Amino acid sequence: MGKIKENSTNNINRQYIQGCDLSYAVCKIGGRWKLIILNKLKDGKLRFSELRNSISGITERMLTLQLRELEKESLVKRTVHAEVPPRVDYELTAIARELIPIWKQLDEWGGKHRELMQVQENAEEYK
Repeated sequence: MGKIKENSTNNINRQYIQGCDLSYAVCKIGGRWKLIILNKLKDGKLRFSELRNSISGITERMLTLQLRELEKESLVKRTVHAEVPPRVDYELTAIARELIPIWKQLDEWGGKHRELMQVQENAEEYK
């Protein structure tokens, strides 16, 4: 990827976001696939194919890109075993494991919010 211009709106916004720890954290784990990948790894090491098969709808390219980003952010550890054919495992780092209780709370909140929204939608249908 190319380098972002220093005076671009995206770069200026990033500087403001980086000043808030909550926004910083959300940026590191945000996106369509990162939380799903991290959640799949919470139970232990998985091979690339196991991850790919456990996440429906993700392409190999997208999984590779997301894993690289997560590895760059020190959230995922990639281990290459010297075998033929080579075997690669992915696992959460210690800092990523600290997020597991937070994910559980977010999961519960998401279920409550989804239910609330469905109740509101159903009520709108009957008006």
